[in-house]
Amino acid sequence: MEGDFYTNKVQKRIVIFGFTCFAVFFLYIVKLFSLQIVHGSFYKKRAKDNASDKIIVPAKRGEIYDRNYDLPLVMDINAYAIDITPSKIPEEKKDDVIKKLSKTLDLSIKYITEIVDSCEKGFEDSKEIKSGLTFDIISKIAEEIESFPGISWYIKPKRIYMESGSINHIIGYIGDITTDEHEILHNKGYTEQSVLGKAGIEKSYDRELRGEEGIKTRIVDVIGRKIIDVKKSDNPGKPGNDIILTIDRRIQTLCEKALGERMGSIIVLRPSSGEILAMVSYPWYDPNLIISKDRRKEITQLRKNINSPFLNRAIQSSYSPASVFKIVMTAGILEEDAFPVQKKVQCRGRIKIGNRYFHCHRKAGHGYLSLYEALAESCDIYYYTMGLEYLGVDTISYYAGEFGFGEITSIDLPNEIVGIVPTPEWKKERYKMPWVGGDTVNMSIGQGFLTVTPIQMANMMAMVVNEGVIYKPHLMKEIISSENKKIIKHYKRQVLRKSDISTDTFKKLKKALRFVITNGTANPMITTKAVDIAGKTGTGEVGLADRWNAWFLAYGPYETNNPDEQVVVVTMVESTNEWEWWAIKAANVIFQGIFADEDYDESVKALNWGWLMKKKEIQ
Repeated sequence: MEGDFYTNKVQKRIVIFGFTCFAVFFLYIVKLFSLQIVHGSFYKKRAKDNASDKIIVPAKRGEIYDRNYDLPLVMDINAYAIDITPSKIPEEKKDDVIKKLSKTLDLSIKYITEIVDSCEKGFEDSKEIKSGLTFDIISKIAEEIESFPGISWYIKPKRIYMESGSINHIIGYIGDITTDEHEILHNKGYTEQSVLGKAGIEKSYDRELRGEEGIKTRIVDVIGRKIIDVKKSDNPGKPGNDIILTIDRRIQTLCEKALGERMGSIIVLRPSSGEILAMVSYPWYDPNLIISKDRRKEITQLRKNINSPFLNRAIQSSYSPASVFKIVMTAGILEEDAFPVQKKVQCRGRIKIGNRYFHCHRKAGHGYLSLYEALAESCDIYYYTMGLEYLGVDTISYYAGEFGFGEITSIDLPNEIVGIVPTPEWKKERYKMPWVGGDTVNMSIGQGFLTVTPIQMANMMAMVVNEGVIYKPHLMKEIISSENKKIIKHYKRQVLRKSDISTDTFKKLKKALRFVITNGTANPMITTKAVDIAGKTGTGEVGLADRWNAWFLAYGPYETNNPDEQVVVVTMVESTNEWEWWAIKAANVIFQGIFADEDYDESVKALNWGWLMKKKEIQ
């Protein structure tokens, strides 16, 4: 009996154990069925997501060329960038990883730490540490990937600026997108890893140059090593388009050398279309340094430079136009028929207005002068008289506006400034003071409150050449597809301003400007035989006894049956330079070089300026 009882008890336990095992096994089978069949796709996707790594593939940025479309001024080369994801770095290894990265990438520990700290804790927030890296650096990190948890890399083209001179004010530079910029542009396809144009053409045509970023998905192991690319999910992106500029590299170099190391600017404009053939501003900067590893330091140093190398003086600096404004005054006198052209005004060297004397630049006076003679000799007394007694401030302001002063030219470069065309209302609002006769006479010779930019001056002369029309100045000639090299967009000239001034007035004004060259202040210095030109000199007072701002505006050929061969040249040399009347001398070299197809040295030699060559040798 006892044996049977014991046997039954054992058998019962075996049954219970077997049932328990069966139940566990059954539940395991059910769970596996649920995981693999019912919810299989969900967990498969989740596992894939946990093991996959999606990276943004930056698009190759479009190249920039001058009008000849031969050698690129700017291009991209293949390079790499390093990202860090702090959430993937074990806390106990974070300091070691930062130190090792600092040594490998030649960056300060403080710099990398700031990037790590800027990432949100608990999120897979990645930030770029450094770009422009070579394959050798990436290989070194890949070989020791176990020591670099949370580190990844990707191809990120590096921008190379082929020219280091004045053309970089036109081209500009790129930089990483800032948090503020990303907040504004994120809905336009920009990501936290994007680069964008910060200045110049790079900024104005960023959307055309940048292309479309791609996305690449790859399977990685637990420490981030790539196992395989998931090609079917790849979005390769699209390279940016190329920009062809209106700039002629030969003329740009000619102007750059003609200006030399003098603070100022030079513009060469084709009045028949608004094309800018050259635009020089000195001093300039090297964008390759700005996008280097010491970008912050370089930008800070440039901004602290008292000579403002970031400033494109052709569009971002305004000056008193000085005697060049007498072109506007002459147009007003002719159009209003305010004073007979042949009637003369006596210049005794000074004139009393109220209780104050206003002087002519020739202290002894010019004697009796008619309109054309007064323009040719740049007689201040004549224009004082015209402004105060025959035109008045309202008429002068009106004609200044007719020539485009007081308005931006809408050139396709960022941050153009507008200058000032003063009126009695403007002075009262600005200075809480009434307009007086002295303000009118100062404005009559381009001094006082009146300020203009060199690009506005170029437009003024273009209106004279075109007899009443200004075409919008521009630097983009064509946009070319980088994929098939077909023209996507060709710039069509746009009328910026059409004046109500009569054609007859402009014809007379052209003759007067030619007379300045043949019989006036410009005659001693305009010695080129390559082309006949017409123009006007200007010397702007800045409160110094030994130096002035120097202007020269001219166009050539003076007469032609082909308007497309005419160019306007504007030279502006600031008073910060040693006084040498260089604006007109530089223009003489530029006209010689353009129309004789010569470089700077050849032009100087052709002009027989041996003194200039000796000065160059001494320097």
